[in-house]
Amino acid sequence: MSVYKIISLIGTSPESWEKAAEAAVEQANKSLRDLRIAEIEELDLQIENGKIINYRAKVKISFKYEGS
Repeated sequence: MSVYKIISLIGTSPESWEKAAEAAVEQANKSLRDLRIAEIEELDLQIENGKIINYRAKVKISFKYEGS
């Protein structure tokens, strides 16, 4: 039997939503083990002076929960 925990992270990128999602997963991978599934919850843009400056991806990430 296994138990998984889900967290939400927001990744950003000046290039694309894909890179923003990748940034969130890469950061999660630095401190969590056994990442399983990443699901895009929301995509949005940060705009400044009428131009897109950042793509943002809110990502739900599940990982194996080992308890405390």
